[in-house]
Amino acid sequence: MTPPAQTGMLLGKFLPPHYGHVYLGDFARHFVKELTIVVGTLQREPIPGHLRFEWMRQLFPGVNVVHLDEELPQDPSEHPDFWHLWQTALQRILPCRPEVIFASEPYGQKLAEVLGGRFIPVNPERSIRPVSGTAVRADPFKHWDLIPPPVRAWYAKRICIFGPESTGKSTLTQNLAAHFQTLAVPEYARTLLEWRDGRLDPADLPDIARGQAASEDALAPHANRLLFTDTDPLATCVWSEFMFGHTDPAVTSLAESRRADLYLLTDVDVPWVPDVVRYLPNDGAKFLERCEQALIATNRPYVKISGTWEQRMHAAVAAVESMMAKR
Repeated sequence: MTPPAQTGMLLGKFLPPHYGHVYLGDFARHFVKELTIVVGTLQREPIPGHLRFEWMRQLFPGVNVVHLDEELPQDPSEHPDFWHLWQTALQRILPCRPEVIFASEPYGQKLAEVLGGRFIPVNPERSIRPVSGTAVRADPFKHWDLIPPPVRAWYAKRICIFGPESTGKSTLTQNLAAHFQTLAVPEYARTLLEWRDGRLDPADLPDIARGQAASEDALAPHANRLLFTDTDPLATCVWSEFMFGHTDPAVTSLAESRRADLYLLTDVDVPWVPDVVRYLPNDGAKFLERCEQALIATNRPYVKISGTWEQRMHAAVAAVESMMAKR
C-alpha cells in the first residue's frame, strides 16, 4: 500500500483563475499535507502575471503559492531541452521535491517523471467545473458564475456617474445598480463630510479620493458584471481645482491610475436642492463645464444625461446597454 503523500505541486498559467482551478487546487490541498502552487507566467500574456499570482494567493490562503516568471518554452516542440529547462526552473523555486504532481492535462505525467514524483490526475474530462481559461477570456460575462470574486473585479465593467452636485447622481447610481442587478459604490465624500457637518478642507481631498477608490475596490469583486460608482477620484480633482485652485499630487496620481469604462455626465437642468454637503448653488453650469473638460482632457468615454428623472434613467440605461453591445 502506497503511504499518504506529504508534499505536492500544482502548476498552471491560471489565465485567468476560474472555479475549475479552484476545484483542482482544493483537491490537491486536501490530498497532501503541504501543497505548492506554481503560477507560471510570460510577459506577452494578456493578463499580467503579478495579478494572477496575487489572485491565487487570495484564493488559497495558507497554501505556498510561488510565481515562476521565467521566459520558458511552452511546448516540447519549441526547444530540444524543454523538460530539462522546466525541471531546473521548478527545482529552483520549489521548497522540496514534491512527492505528487497534480494536473488535469496529460503533461502532468511527464512532469511528474521529470521531477521524480507520482502523477495524480484530477478531473481530466473537466466535467466537475466545465470551463476553461480560453472560454473565460473570450466571453467572461457568459461564464460569470464560474469566475471567482478576485477575478471578477478585473472583468467587471465600471460606469461612473459624474457631474455637479444636486443633479441626481446618487439616485441614478442606485437605480442603475438595481436595474442591472448589481452593486453601487456610494460617494465617499458625502460620508466623510456629513461626519464633519459639511466642513471641507483641502487636506480632506486625498482621503476623499482614497476612500472612493477603496470603496470601489472593496465592492468590485462582488459586482454582477457591472459596477456603478457615484463619482471617482477624477471628480475629486475637479472639486479641488474649483474650490481651492490646486490639486494634491496624490489625488492627481490616483485619478490618472483609475478609469471607468463609461462616464455618465449629469446635466444641471434639474432644481438645485440644498443640504449640508452642497456648496455651489450658483455655479452648477460652470462646474458642469469643468467636469466635461476633465473628461475630454483625459480622453474618457462619456454620455451627457439630461432631462426629467425618467428621461435620465432611460438615457442612462440605453448608454450602458450600448456600451455592453460594443464590448
